[in-house]
Amino acid sequence: MKKYFAEFTGTFILVFCGTGAVIVDETQNGSVTHVGIAVTWGLVVMAMIYTFGEKSGAHFNPAVSLAFTVQKTFPLKQLLPYVCSQFGGAISASFVLKFLFPDSQRLGATIPTGTPAQSWVMEVFLTLFLMLTVLGVSERGKEKGLLAGLAVGSVVLLEAMFAGPVSGASMNPARSLAPALASGYLNNVWIYLTAPIAGSVSAVFVHRLLK
Repeated sequence: MKKYFAEFTGTFILVFCGTGAVIVDETQNGSVTHVGIAVTWGLVVMAMIYTFGEKSGAHFNPAVSLAFTVQKTFPLKQLLPYVCSQFGGAISASFVLKFLFPDSQRLGATIPTGTPAQSWVMEVFLTLFLMLTVLGVSERGKEKGLLAGLAVGSVVLLEAMFAGPVSGASMNPARSLAPALASGYLNNVWIYLTAPIAGSVSAVFVHRLLK
């Protein structure tokens, strides 16, 4: 149960800080800035990996858990509890943010600025790149080593920096579904539920080819 609680808590903090930065930027006249939002995502991912990496593997993302399962480094029987913990943590964080910031219309939801197809393809590749990094610094479904958090957090920051204005740079179904449910803004949420899964699973096969 401790690993499931770690996934719940880590995902809660991830969404609370990450989408919280988006909400504060929205409600405080751009005080955080796009760069600040990207840095916030990178730092919170890094911090959560160092905090919970040894406890649960620090997935915090259903697409990551699924990819580890496909890679056969993560037990299939733990996939559903992990995914439920991740969605539970993310959704709880979004409803806390809704209470704190009732004036926010979309609560940090990921929204494509171009066509849905453009954002879907973008999210596939963003998640593929992220998952390749995760696989590169992981062992048996857990992120290992002193540089794991720095490497993964840096990729999240990098991708949020350049792709955030296009697709929202979600790379995480739980991160996107949670604010969509809390705000009621469900338009195009299918992009962020399907593309990260396609990208993360594709990364497993690319990783095998590279090995």
